[in-house]
Amino acid sequence: MLIFGASSAVTRKLTEIGAQHFIGDRNPISLCNVLFVGNLCALILLILIYGRQWNKATLKQLSRKDWVSLTAVAILSGALAPGLIFQALALTGVNNVILVGRLEPPLTLALSVWLLRERVNIWEFLGAIAAFVGVILTIILQPPTETMMNMGGFGLGIGELLAAAASVAIAASTIISKKHLSQIPLGIHSIFRTALGTVIFFFIALVFYGRDHFADVLSPFLWQWMFLYGGLIVVLGQSFWVKGLKTSTVSTASLISSFGPIVGIIAAYLILGEAPTRPQYIGGSLILVGIFLSQVGTRRQTASIASGKVNSTPAQQQVETAMGFKGI
Repeated sequence: MLIFGASSAVTRKLTEIGAQHFIGDRNPISLCNVLFVGNLCALILLILIYGRQWNKATLKQLSRKDWVSLTAVAILSGALAPGLIFQALALTGVNNVILVGRLEPPLTLALSVWLLRERVNIWEFLGAIAAFVGVILTIILQPPTETMMNMGGFGLGIGELLAAAASVAIAASTIISKKHLSQIPLGIHSIFRTALGTVIFFFIALVFYGRDHFADVLSPFLWQWMFLYGGLIVVLGQSFWVKGLKTSTVSTASLISSFGPIVGIIAAYLILGEAPTRPQYIGGSLILVGIFLSQVGTRRQTASIASGKVNSTPAQQQVETAMGFKGI
């Protein structure tokens, strides 16, 4: 969680380094290049970990509906959400992206109750309400900037809105996964999402930004830093995360993952010198209260069930929903 929590600050720092070493008039470490190459590193790691699950016997068991659901999840959480998050990082502070990203857990909870008829206890409900209000306050209390748009008398930052849209996309993909992909092996789910999401993101970026946008994707300067980024954030972070999930209970992993926002804000301060603002303190405090209440609910729920290891797709999704952006 220390590695994943620092991912947004590290990503922003890399683009700042690239801005000091332009190739022509282009930043070789653009956000799109970081996302594209970072996903390639993640894909290599996932293949090494889960490649054995891609066998004929397993693939034959997947129906057309399964593939449609996998494709929808890949588009939403593998291409659209990370693209929106990276664009948000270009327009607003890292702390704003981290805090607004906390919109995802209450959205997922609400959709689970509405569409999947899942039951939640009072603690999870109160936690979701507190986190939702905290995110809204973080968005509407922002001081005026050039990247704001006026809506109903409120100045809403475009970066914050993009981060909120990413949360909606991730919440929707989580619901699809819960409803249609709970029996799909985790390796097939993860590899397909990352591979197809990377390809789709590449073509979306070409359409919106033009052919020259990835002109420096093979730059040695980019790859020098991406080996560091990929090695720490993607390979080391993901390896520790997968290993940790296999040896942890759902409640323990969920508790540890809840520290993500705190780690992210501290990393933004230490790496970027970005101190929290008053709106972030106000919204962040409510979000932390929501996280605490949700953890009480999670621990009460898991206490009544046999504590199993986090080694299934639904369990991992339950934990990762609370994490937010992991840098890939």
